[in-house]
Amino acid sequence: MMALVLVVFYFILIRPQKKKEKALKDMISSLKIGDEVASIGGIHGKISRIKDNLFVLETGIGTTKSYVTLEKSAIARLIAEGSSQSPSDADDSEKESAD
Repeated sequence: MMALVLVVFYFILIRPQKKKEKALKDMISSLKIGDEVASIGGIHGKISRIKDNLFVLETGIGTTKSYVTLEKSAIARLIAEGSSQSPSDADDSEKESAD
């Protein structure tokens, strides 16, 4: 009975978590300059440089750009791969497609 509970526990909790960790690790290792990402702290930006275990993110728009250095483990998700559109251009194209 105890073995059955452990097997169920493994398939319900442990295995899905390991899959998520592997997918996140694969995503982080495939990131390149120009990709737009979000950090675990909510910082959104475009990768401008990649160092050993660090990403330098370019945040802001126009003349208010700033650069933030984050560890690779702080990246939560990929927003867009090498997007050349500015956020305002993307909003305009979304509005046009909705009409």
